[in-house]
Amino acid sequence: MTWDVFISYEHLRELGISVGIFFLFLLFRKLFTKYIFKIILRISRKGKTNFFPNLFLAFQRPMEWVFVIIGIYVAIHYYPYLNQDNVTLIKVIRAVIIFLITWGMFNLASTSSKLFKTINDRTNMKIDEILIPFLSRTLQFIIIAISISVILDVFGYQIGGFLTGLGLGGLAFSLAAKDALANLFGGIIIITEKPFTIDDWIMTPSVEGTVEDISFRSTKVRTFAQALVTVPNATLVNESITNWSKMGKRQITFNIRLTYDSPRSAIKSSVEKINSLLKNHPEIHQETIFVTVNEYKENGLDILLYFFTETTDWGKYLNIREEINLKILEILDQEGVEIAIPSRKLFLDSDEEEGEK
Repeated sequence: MTWDVFISYEHLRELGISVGIFFLFLLFRKLFTKYIFKIILRISRKGKTNFFPNLFLAFQRPMEWVFVIIGIYVAIHYYPYLNQDNVTLIKVIRAVIIFLITWGMFNLASTSSKLFKTINDRTNMKIDEILIPFLSRTLQFIIIAISISVILDVFGYQIGGFLTGLGLGGLAFSLAAKDALANLFGGIIIITEKPFTIDDWIMTPSVEGTVEDISFRSTKVRTFAQALVTVPNATLVNESITNWSKMGKRQITFNIRLTYDSPRSAIKSSVEKINSLLKNHPEIHQETIFVTVNEYKENGLDILLYFFTETTDWGKYLNIREEINLKILEILDQEGVEIAIPSRKLFLDSDEEEGEK
């Protein structure tokens, strides 16, 4: 065996061991994900607070990648043919660790982690539901900004000059971001005035649907056709907004046109029975009910119905309206009153008819 062959053999043996160490840490990662993490999560959920379950769920993926980073570091450290004091390698590993910590903190600050809801429940700080997306994104932005500055510092970059450059370009940036600032202030107005909140059903000249999300720039509305419409906040706050979710009752109003040859007593009785029907219906709001003979029209006499349902749910509202309409038809049928159908009558002079003959 020559010296070159011996060196080659040693090289391959050490390389194989290094690769084996790396795959061993991958095995540890799989065992951690499948067993250890689930046990830790189950134990944390037995506590009185949801903070620790939220914390572990936020750092689940970063912790899995920690095994990969440690495996790479140990494998490289064991392999004797690489420079163990490589400054660049150490900086890269430090930057990756900072990135993983940032990743976990970013997840913890997201709205899905329920961190703010936990704070809301456990303290006297009553955070409005609409503020949670804003607070979440603000905190995430701060986390990312700090992380970038720390990573730049690890690689020896001086961020002072970078920040100075940002200050010099601040004016140009503010001019370019005029629309973005308008949308931001629009979002602040939505928070302070609270014309709607998440899950409310709203209608504007731009869109109608359920509010799904409110961000710095825009509001996302899910239409009833399941389309997702994104409306800039600056546009939304300058429009009239109808919040159907804030209704205490839902209006029903229409006219019933009866024929002129209907008996007066039958018309009066029909009005009284319809009025009684509405006043005794459990789903009709009793504060405002009007059933009255309203107008003389060309082909009939109009009876005005004006009342409200207790429910504001669209489906229940339609069912109640259908039930009332069918019972009104029964009342009119019992009284022998006919609904007027648009028609015209033609009268001919008898003298003219004889002249034509």
